[in-house]
Amino acid sequence: MGYEVTLIGKDRTAELLQRCASMNLYRLKADINGICIELFTEKKDYIDMWSDNFYHMSDYTRSHARIYCIEDGSGLHAEYDVSTFTMFLFDFDYYGWIKSVALGMAGNILEQAHRIYSVHGAAIDIDGKGVTLIAPSKTGKTTQSWGLLRVGNAHLISDDWYFVQFGSGRPRITGSEKNCYIDADIGDVWEEYRSLVTGVRFDNKGRGIGNVRWVRGEGSVIPKTAMHTIILLKRDGSDSEVVREMDAEDALAYLESNDFCNPHQLIRDDRSIALRREFFREYLGQCRVFMVNTILSATETQDRIREIVSSM
Repeated sequence: MGYEVTLIGKDRTAELLQRCASMNLYRLKADINGICIELFTEKKDYIDMWSDNFYHMSDYTRSHARIYCIEDGSGLHAEYDVSTFTMFLFDFDYYGWIKSVALGMAGNILEQAHRIYSVHGAAIDIDGKGVTLIAPSKTGKTTQSWGLLRVGNAHLISDDWYFVQFGSGRPRITGSEKNCYIDADIGDVWEEYRSLVTGVRFDNKGRGIGNVRWVRGEGSVIPKTAMHTIILLKRDGSDSEVVREMDAEDALAYLESNDFCNPHQLIRDDRSIALRREFFREYLGQCRVFMVNTILSATETQDRIREIVSSM
C-alpha cells in the first residue's frame, strides 16, 4: 500500500469536516454489498469513475461511511475515524486507491457487525461452482482470472474484491463492483479483450473502468456463487513445482506471510488480524485449495489452472 492510515478521534474529525464544509465538493453514494459509502471530492474525474465503478445507492439512503478527498500539499496519507467510519484522503492522485479504501471500509463494517468477510481476490463462477484466485501483487492474478473468464460457461463475480458469508453448505460469495478497474494492456495477452479498452478513459496509472459485458455479453456478470476451489498464486523461480494441492493450515501460513494478499486492510490491530486469520482458516477448510507457481508463460499457466477447474 502506497499510503499510511492514521486513526483519529472526534476532535480531529470535527476540524477536518469544518475544513471540507468550505470546499466545493462533488458527492455520490455507492452501494457496496448493501453498505452505503459516500465519496466527496473536488475532482470530477473521480466522481465519474466512481459512478461507472460501483452500483448506485439511493440519495434517500443515509451513508454508513464517508470518504473526503483533500488536496492541501501535506503529502499522501489517510486519516480514519473508525467510530464514525469517516475517512480523509490527502493528496491522493490515483483513483485505484480511493476505490480500494471504499471496499476496505465496507469490509470493516460487514466484518464487525455482520460476520461477512472480504477477500482481495478474483472470483468466477463456472457451471455454478465458484473459483477464486488470491495472490500477492505481480504474480499474475489479473491475467489468469481474465484468462479463466474466457471459459465458455464462466461468469464473473469480481476481478478484484468480494465478500464471503458462512452458513449451511459452501461459503457464499458476493461481488463488490458494477464494473472492473482494468489495465490498458489487458488485451495484450488475451486478444478478445482488446475491444474492451475502446472508449475507456484511462488515468495516470494507465487504468480505467471497463464493462466486461461489452465483450462477454449481458449475462457474463452475476452477483453471487458458492465457492468450491481456492487457487493461490506465487511466482518463485527457485521452485520447479507448478501445481500442488494444499491443506488449510499451509495455505493459511502462506496468506498470513503475505499480509492476506490485501494491502488495503485499513485496521491492523490484534483483534482485526485475529478475525481475518480465523475467517481464512474456516474458508480454506471448506474448499479445495491449490498453489500455482506462475513461472511458466501466461498461456501455459492458464492451461494448468483449467486442469484444476475441470476436476471440480
